[in-house]
Amino acid sequence: MKLPENSVLLRIFIGESDKYNNKPLYEQIVHEARKLNLAGATVLRGILGFGAHSRMHSAKILNLSLDLPIVIEIVDTREKIDTLLPFIDEHLTEGMVTLEDIKVIKYRHK
Repeated sequence: MKLPENSVLLRIFIGESDKYNNKPLYEQIVHEARKLNLAGATVLRGILGFGAHSRMHSAKILNLSLDLPIVIEIVDTREKIDTLLPFIDEHLTEGMVTLEDIKVIKYRHK
Protein backbone atom coordinates (compact mmCIF):
# COMPACT_ATOMS: atom_id res chain seq x y z
CA MET A 1 0.00 0.00 0.00
CA LYS A 2 1.26 3.46 -0.88
CA LEU A 3 0.46 6.36 1.40
CA PRO A 4 0.57 9.88 -0.05
CA GLU A 5 2.87 12.44 1.53
CA ASN A 6 -0.09 14.67 2.40
CA SER A 7 -2.26 12.57 4.70
CA VAL A 8 -4.19 13.06 7.93
CA LEU A 9 -3.81 11.89 11.51
CA LEU A 10 -6.96 10.92 13.37
CA ARG A 11 -6.60 10.90 17.17
CA ILE A 12 -9.27 9.45 19.42
CA PHE A 13 -9.09 10.08 23.17
CA ILE A 14 -11.14 7.64 25.26
CA GLY A 15 -10.97 5.77 28.55
CA GLU A 16 -9.63 2.28 28.96
CA SER A 17 -12.94 1.09 30.42
CA ASP A 18 -15.03 2.30 27.45
CA LYS A 19 -16.80 -0.67 25.87
CA TYR A 20 -18.66 -1.60 22.71
CA ASN A 21 -20.45 -4.99 22.61
CA ASN A 22 -18.76 -5.90 25.93
CA LYS A 23 -15.29 -5.51 24.36
CA PRO A 24 -12.83 -2.63 24.75
CA LEU A 25 -13.87 0.22 22.45
CA TYR A 26 -10.24 0.81 21.40
CA GLU A 27 -10.05 -2.76 20.06
CA GLN A 28 -13.28 -2.35 18.13
CA ILE A 29 -12.09 0.90 16.56
CA VAL A 30 -8.79 -0.67 15.45
CA HIS A 31 -10.58 -3.73 14.05
CA GLU A 32 -12.96 -1.46 12.12
CA ALA A 33 -10.00 0.56 10.77
CA ARG A 34 -8.35 -2.66 9.60
CA LYS A 35 -11.60 -3.88 8.03
CA LEU A 36 -11.77 -0.59 6.10
CA ASN A 37 -8.17 -1.13 4.87
CA LEU A 38 -6.72 1.98 6.54
CA ALA A 39 -2.94 2.35 6.48
CA GLY A 40 -2.34 1.75 10.19
CA ALA A 41 -3.46 2.30 13.76
CA THR A 42 -1.73 2.46 17.13
CA VAL A 43 -3.25 2.39 20.61
CA LEU A 44 -1.37 4.23 23.35
CA ARG A 45 -2.12 3.76 27.06
CA GLY A 46 -1.57 6.87 29.15
CA ILE A 47 -0.17 6.85 32.67
CA LEU A 48 -1.87 10.06 33.77
CA GLY A 49 -4.60 12.27 32.41
CA PHE A 50 -8.00 13.89 32.74
CA GLY A 51 -10.82 14.77 30.39
CA ALA A 52 -14.05 16.76 30.28
CA HIS A 53 -15.06 15.70 33.81
CA SER A 54 -11.66 16.83 35.21
CA ARG A 55 -11.27 13.50 37.07
CA MET A 56 -7.64 12.42 37.33
CA HIS A 57 -6.80 8.95 36.02
CA SER A 58 -3.44 7.65 37.19
CA ALA A 59 -1.29 4.53 36.93
CA LYS A 60 0.34 5.18 40.33
CA ILE A 61 0.29 2.13 42.61
CA LEU A 62 -1.43 3.94 45.50
CA ASN A 63 -4.05 5.47 43.21
CA LEU A 64 -4.49 2.71 40.63
CA SER A 65 -7.11 3.71 38.09
CA LEU A 66 -9.08 1.10 36.18
CA ASP A 67 -9.83 3.71 33.53
CA LEU A 68 -6.50 4.97 32.22
CA PRO A 69 -6.42 7.33 29.24
CA ILE A 70 -6.28 5.69 25.81
CA VAL A 71 -5.23 7.45 22.60
CA ILE A 72 -5.82 5.78 19.24
CA GLU A 73 -3.84 7.21 16.32
CA ILE A 74 -4.78 6.36 12.75
CA VAL A 75 -3.04 7.70 9.63
CA ASP A 76 -4.36 7.62 6.08
CA THR A 77 -5.83 9.88 3.42
CA ARG A 78 -8.73 12.15 4.37
CA GLU A 79 -11.06 10.14 2.13
CA LYS A 80 -10.21 6.83 3.83
CA ILE A 81 -10.38 8.33 7.34
CA ASP A 82 -13.83 9.69 6.46
CA THR A 83 -15.05 6.10 5.99
CA LEU A 84 -14.26 5.38 9.67
CA LEU A 85 -15.85 8.51 11.15
CA PRO A 86 -19.48 7.23 11.09
CA PHE A 87 -18.44 4.19 13.18
CA ILE A 88 -16.70 6.45 15.69
CA ASP A 89 -19.62 8.87 15.79
CA GLU A 90 -22.04 6.02 16.48
CA HIS A 91 -20.02 4.23 19.18
CA LEU A 92 -18.11 6.97 21.00
CA THR A 93 -20.25 8.26 23.88
CA GLU A 94 -17.47 10.09 25.75
CA GLY A 95 -14.07 11.32 24.64
CA MET A 96 -12.55 13.57 22.03
CA VAL A 97 -11.70 13.13 18.34
CA THR A 98 -9.18 15.31 16.49
CA LEU A 99 -7.98 15.40 12.92
CA GLU A 100 -4.88 17.12 11.59
CA ASP A 101 -3.02 17.37 8.32
CA ILE A 102 0.36 15.64 8.38
CA LYS A 103 3.28 15.02 6.05
CA VAL A 104 4.25 11.35 5.74
CA ILE A 105 8.02 11.02 5.33
CA LYS A 106 8.20 7.21 5.01
CA TYR A 107 5.72 4.36 5.09
CA ARG A 108 7.37 1.03 4.37
CA HIS A 109 7.02 -2.65 5.04
CA LYS A 110 8.88 -5.74 3.93
